Amino acid sequence: MEDSQRKVNCRVQAVAALGDDMAENQFGFKYDEYGNTREILVYASGPTIHNISFVNKGTAFSLPERKRLGLEAALPPAVRTLEHQVENSIIKVNSKNAPIEKFIYIRSLFDRNVALAHALIKSDIENLMGIIYTPTVGLAVQQYSSMFRQANGLHFYPGNIDQAEDILRRYIHRDIRVAVVTDNQGILGIGDQGAGGIAICLGKLMLYTQGAGVAPWHCLPISLDVGTNNERLLEDNDYLGWRHRRITGDEYLDFIRRFAMAFRNVFPNALCQWEDFSKQNAFAIRDSYLHDLISFNDDIQGTGSVTLAGILTAMKIKLEKLKDQIFLVHGAGAGGVGVAEQIGVALVEEGLTEEEAKDRIFTLDSRGVVTTDRDIEDYKMKFAKDKSKITWLQDEQNRDLLGAVTKAKVTVLIGTSGVGGCFTQEVVEAVHKNTERPVIMPLSNPTIMAEALPEDIYRWTDGKALVATGSPFDPVEHNGITHRIGQCNNVFVFPGVGLGVLGSGAREVLPQFFTAAAHAVSSCVSKAEMEEGLLVPAVGSLKDVSGKVALAVGMSAVEHGVSRPCVFSTFQHEGDEARMNELLRKMRWDPEYLPIVAM
Repeated sequence: MEDSQRKVNCRVQAVAALGDDMAENQFGFKYDEYGNTREILVYASGPTIHNISFVNKGTAFSLPERKRLGLEAALPPAVRTLEHQVENSIIKVNSKNAPIEKFIYIRSLFDRNVALAHALIKSDIENLMGIIYTPTVGLAVQQYSSMFRQANGLHFYPGNIDQAEDILRRYIHRDIRVAVVTDNQGILGIGDQGAGGIAICLGKLMLYTQGAGVAPWHCLPISLDVGTNNERLLEDNDYLGWRHRRITGDEYLDFIRRFAMAFRNVFPNALCQWEDFSKQNAFAIRDSYLHDLISFNDDIQGTGSVTLAGILTAMKIKLEKLKDQIFLVHGAGAGGVGVAEQIGVALVEEGLTEEEAKDRIFTLDSRGVVTTDRDIEDYKMKFAKDKSKITWLQDEQNRDLLGAVTKAKVTVLIGTSGVGGCFTQEVVEAVHKNTERPVIMPLSNPTIMAEALPEDIYRWTDGKALVATGSPFDPVEHNGITHRIGQCNNVFVFPGVGLGVLGSGAREVLPQFFTAAAHAVSSCVSKAEMEEGLLVPAVGSLKDVSGKVALAVGMSAVEHGVSRPCVFSTFQHEGDEARMNELLRKMRWDPEYLPIVAM
C-alpha cells in the first residue's frame, strides 16, 4: 500500500474507533501523528464523569473544565495539581501497614483515577512495583474473590467463549494494543488460582504503562477461566470463577483456539502476551500461535531474556565470550527451558551451530540431568542429552547437581528449580573450581525458594562470584567490598519488547527480539555498577531501560524483515534508527492529565 493511502486509512480507523467509543462509553481519544493520545473527548457531563476512570481528575479539574463539564458545585472550590494529589496519595499509601492494604489502595485509586494512580506509582517505582506486582500481587490473586470490588478486564469461560468475538468488539473503541492473557494455572509459585489469576494480568499491564508508556486505555487483561483443580477454591462459597474442574485435552485446546481466532479477528495488530500457563501448555500454546497472533510467553521468553542480560554483563566483567562457557540450568520448567532457549539463540548469534550451542547447555530437573532415554515432556526434549554420546552421564551418580557441575565443567549455574538452598557450598565451590569468576544465578522466587543466598555465595567463593537473583536482596559486604545484587526481573524486558513490536509493526515476535532485548538491558549497566557486581540495572531505571529495549527490538524487526508500517501512527520510521527512536519516544504516554474537550 502506498504510504499516503496508508496514512489516510489510519485516520479513517481512528475516526471510526472514536465513533464506537462515543456511542458506548461517552468518551473518546484524539491522537497525534505518533498514535499518542493528546485530548480526551467527553460526551458525558456532571458527576457521571467521576465514574470514568480514564477521564476523572478528581480535585484537579480546573475551574473552566468544571464549568464546561457540568461539575460546578460537584467538587469543593479549591483546585489541586496532580503533584499535590500525588503527595497526598503517598501519605495515604505509607499509612497502610500491610502490603496487601497498599495494593488495595492503589488498585482502588486506579479504578477511579487512572492518571493519578500511575503518577503515584511513577513517583516511587522501586518500592511500589513490589506492591502492584510481585510479591504482593500473589496475595491479591489468592484473595481475589473475597476482596472483589470492581470488574477489570474480561473473563472468558465455556459459557461465553462462543461469543468471544462480540465481547472483544465492545473494547474496540479503546484501540487495544496489548493484552495479557492467562489461564490461571501456573500463577507465580502458587499454582492453580482460578479466576484470581487476572490480578497478574492487571499488574503486568500496569508495568507496560510504567515502562513502555502504553496508555492504560490501550491495555486489556484477560482471564481464560477453564475451571480450577484447586480444592480450596471449589469448596469456597465466595469463589467467583467457573466452579468446575479444569477442562483438558481437545476441549481445552478448542477453547484456546476459539479465543485466539476471536482475538486475531478483532485486534489483528495488538500484542497478546501469554502469562502463567502450565509448563506443557505454555510451550504448546506459544508455538501453536507464533504465526497466527503477534504473541509471546513472558514466563518462557521474558525470563530467558533477562537472565541472558545478566550473563552478558557477567561476560563483560570476566572479559570472556559466551560461547566459551558451559551452562547448567537447574529447573527444567517453562522458565528454565526458556533460559536455555535464549542462551542457545545467543550462542548461535556468536557463531556456533545449533547443535554446538545445545552441547554447551545442560538442563536438570528433580530426577537429575535431563536425558533422551527418559519419559519426559516434549518441551524438555530440546536440551535432553544422549547418554551414548556423553560418557560421564552413563554413571547415574554423575547425573545429580554436583556431579553435573563437576563433570561438565559448568561455569554458569542458573537456578529456576524452586528448591531453596539446593546450591550448597559444595556445589558453588565446584563451579568456582571450573572458572576464576563463576556466574551463579539463584532465580527462584520468593526469597525462601532461592537456590542460595548471595551472602553465602560470596563467602564460599571469596567474593569472586558474579551473582544475580530472582528476588530482591540487600547489598552484601565481603572483605570490605560491597556487592550490589541485581534482580533478574522480567519487567526489564516485556514492556520494551511490547513497545518495540508496536512501533515497528512487527508481524510476529521472533526469538531474536529477546536476544536484542538482552543486549539492550545489559548495555544499561554502567561500568561503575559492574564494578559493584551489578549484572542487571536498578528498577528505578525501568523507563530508560524499556526505551532502549524497544529500540533494539524495533530495529531487530526491521533487520529480520518482519516490520511493516506502524498501524498506530501516521509517522513513519522507514527503518531508520533515529526515526524509529523518535516514533517510540513519542508513542509513550506519561501519567499526566490530558486536556478534556466537552462535546
